[in-house]
Amino acid sequence: MLGRLTHYAFDAVLISAFLAGIKRSTGLTPSLKSDKISESKEVKKWVDNYLGMGEWIMDQSVAVLGSSGWFERTR
Repeated sequence: MLGRLTHYAFDAVLISAFLAGIKRSTGLTPSLKSDKISESKEVKKWVDNYLGMGEWIMDQSVAVLGSSGWFERTR
């Protein structure tokens, strides 16, 4: 049971980081309009926090990979 929960949590983090990467690369972001997700402000806040976690994961990944010798910037 704990393994399955850990797996789902890791998958959720990967999806959030993937969405953050799409946002940075293309400018596309999930629509947070109330008619598409929910009228509840708590749900919108939870989704915003979830997407913010992906941004943080992306920032940390870029910082770690940028300081390692295995990756180099080409742009």
